[in-house]
Amino acid sequence: MRLPLSITGAGAVSPAGWGADALLNTILTNEKTPTSIIARELAGKQVITHVRRVPAEGATTPKFARLRRASPISKFAAAAAIEALGEARLAEISGGTLRVGVIFTLTNGCVNYSNRFFAEALADPSFASPILFPETVFNAPSSHLSAMIGSTSPNDTLVGDSTAFLTGIDLAAEWIERGDVDGCLVVCAEEIDWLSAEGLRYYSNQYIPSEGAAAIYLESVIGPARLLKLPDASSLSFNSRFEAASKIRAQLAPNDDGRTLLVDGRSGCSRVDRAEEAVWADWRGPRWSPRILLGEGMGVSAGLQTVAAVTAVMRGDFQNALVSAVGGNQQAAGLQIGTNQDCG
Repeated sequence: MRLPLSITGAGAVSPAGWGADALLNTILTNEKTPTSIIARELAGKQVITHVRRVPAEGATTPKFARLRRASPISKFAAAAAIEALGEARLAEISGGTLRVGVIFTLTNGCVNYSNRFFAEALADPSFASPILFPETVFNAPSSHLSAMIGSTSPNDTLVGDSTAFLTGIDLAAEWIERGDVDGCLVVCAEEIDWLSAEGLRYYSNQYIPSEGAAAIYLESVIGPARLLKLPDASSLSFNSRFEAASKIRAQLAPNDDGRTLLVDGRSGCSRVDRAEEAVWADWRGPRWSPRILLGEGMGVSAGLQTVAAVTAVMRGDFQNALVSAVGGNQQAAGLQIGTNQDCG
């Protein structure tokens, strides 16, 4: 990173509620969010999956024509994005004085509308609604976001595992350093559907699938939440989970002074968490594990970790914070934010 970069806005939608404050309050109280169930019939039997949903109460989805028929993933993303940008930036974007790019990251995408569309196509192709199809594609949410904020700057969608949000920040930094944009909105989101929820359980029966959105605004300024380190991700194609996580810690090279916050990717599933448990076993400072409280949000998980870390630093609770995450099948990744360079 050649330019000074800071995260100057953050937003979240999660099973904890609507807004970054709701996310942080749940982490600080260390209370797991409530579960509900998805039930479906299969061969005369009922299949039940426990999930953690975004509560309907307190929704902050902005009023925008394209969101009326959009799936939950787009509505979650819109609420998180508006919170991260704030009214002043929205006015600058609409006035044409601020070029804001949009990078959207996800794993499953618009599974609700995909389910509806293909169910109709299989039942009777002549009655399958073409209106649903545009909402099934991976880049539908990012398209809605750019239209909603009035951005004509670059827009991209990255499909990856739960660490893709950190790759999105890396791409955003590249756009800013090249001068393609003045700032960049990095957003991730997921929605609950029986297919993805049941599929996650094949990795571990201990997983409780969840949903939501996270967003940060990155720009070239010196702010209270500076992006201090963003190491290259470590591929799981060439490394074990332990080796990949170890390389990320080595590149972050944190000073474990007992005051630096670690926001890790542990989900409460012992087999999946083993690598991060071992790599950070000697950590002495404060440590948060949002996924244990919120459930496994797949493509949104690392985003919620990042928003939690950013919000804590912005509030002055910590001078520095680390994010560490090992994805499901692609990579391990991490970042370091803070008010100064003393963390590493």
